Amino acid sequence: MAYIVRAARPSDLDALYEMAKLTGGGFTNLPADRKSLTAKLARSEEAFTRVGHELQDDLFVLALEEVETGEVRGTCQLFAQVGQRWPFYSYRISTLSQQSEELNRTFRAEMLSLVTDLEGSSEVGGLFLHPNHRAGGLGMLLARSRYLFIRQHRARFGDRILAELRGIIDEAGGSPFWDGIAGRFFGMSFQEADYFNATHGNQFIADLMPKHPIYTAMLSESARAVIGLPHPSGRAAMRMLENEGFAYDGYVDIFDGGPSMVARTDQVTTVRDAEDAPMAGITESGEKALVATGRLSDWRCGYAKAMRSDDGVLIDADAAKRLNLSEGHDVSWIAR
Repeated sequence: MAYIVRAARPSDLDALYEMAKLTGGGFTNLPADRKSLTAKLARSEEAFTRVGHELQDDLFVLALEEVETGEVRGTCQLFAQVGQRWPFYSYRISTLSQQSEELNRTFRAEMLSLVTDLEGSSEVGGLFLHPNHRAGGLGMLLARSRYLFIRQHRARFGDRILAELRGIIDEAGGSPFWDGIAGRFFGMSFQEADYFNATHGNQFIADLMPKHPIYTAMLSESARAVIGLPHPSGRAAMRMLENEGFAYDGYVDIFDGGPSMVARTDQVTTVRDAEDAPMAGITESGEKALVATGRLSDWRCGYAKAMRSDDGVLIDADAAKRLNLSEGHDVSWIAR
């Protein structure tokens, strides 16, 4: 089977909704709510059709399409600039050292501080692959396609980029981190808060969350144990982010305590190392690569066999057909 990543369309709503119901909760960017998903797709369509190239509060939703059937089997999202519609909150882990001469001891206390340090960054998120299609490198195709999109539309994205990984969720769908901190102030379960955030935004955090630092020693052991840890299903995503140059710098999600990974946009491996060239012809040899072409709503990306030539890059015939490529079309490509 062959797949491409393309701009999501309003007609993809049903497919996205069915996938959203499979996430298992804690997946804020893909809520199982038709109204919210409809609004996301409308906002994405507006971003894809916007004429200017300047940095704005854009959201781009991408879809993984099985070419033969036209069915959508995965999705991911890019936020051009977070913290524009409402504050973008994170917890930052810090350490306070204090010394007692009388006891001849130094105490180091770990604290969580509510911050908006990451405002203005771009964000990659909302990546979900249908459980029946988690093979053949499709997760990598979805993840890395985002960076090729950024490279080809660089002016629309910030100089720093982040990725929030879902934190630990228990078998009942709850969050030990939420129960240990925010749940005590909000009077709602993690599932209720997560759904409210996905559908209404997180201004309620600013309204109700205490602003002073929280000493982690005062939390339950179950809450402390999950700070900065990704959900088991997100470990592979964390490794892919690290391979792209993202690093964990002590920022965690305010809802489930999952790690926020951060990188300089121009130093992300795929953004930095991809090559831009015209398609110079057809080849049936070459290395397996990711190839992207087109602009905005006409943009598309997929796997191909590719090799350099004196005049540009050669692409295998099947991939050229899937990507609607012909000689002279500009592409960005990088070896898998």
